[in-house]
Amino acid sequence: KDMIVRREQKFPLFILGPQIISYRHQVRDRESMPAEIQEEDLQDCFLLDISLNGKKLEVYVDTDQGIKFWQCQKLSRAIEAQLDESGTLGEDYLLEVSSPGIDKPLQLQRQYPRNIGRTLRLELPEDVVKEGKLLEIAEDGALRMKIKGVKKGQFKEELIPFEDIKSAVVLVSFKKKKK
Repeated sequence: KDMIVRREQKFPLFILGPQIISYRHQVRDRESMPAEIQEEDLQDCFLLDISLNGKKLEVYVDTDQGIKFWQCQKLSRAIEAQLDESGTLGEDYLLEVSSPGIDKPLQLQRQYPRNIGRTLRLELPEDVVKEGKLLEIAEDGALRMKIKGVKKGQFKEELIPFEDIKSAVVLVSFKKKKK
């Protein structure tokens, strides 16, 4: 059976019994955390998604600066130790801990600031799709964007409330920038 958990969570990720449970960690109770996750270099990690498909567990994590390979590696080892100790998935399973990847939609408001200057494709209510460059995040969380107009080379600035965004994907461009 497939299981997907989506919500902003801080680590640690605890595996208890047959369920995968994650929760926002309060720093006050550091002794209850596995030693591998107590390290300061993992404290800014947050959970984006967990997917369990049969014996394959995929854990997607990020940081405000972008998750590094070594952080995924440390988290993978800590989660693997918990899985092995609890026996939740048995002895034969596949664990993947990674960033969500550039092709995955942005899920949390905290992912937008590091994408300022990039082009986004937004899906809004009533099947409206807009593409444009993210210029800034307003104090109220709205996105100020330079949206492509109907005619080529035509743009307009627009403020889009975060609550109106159904989906946002960063568009990757391989074009060389003009000097």
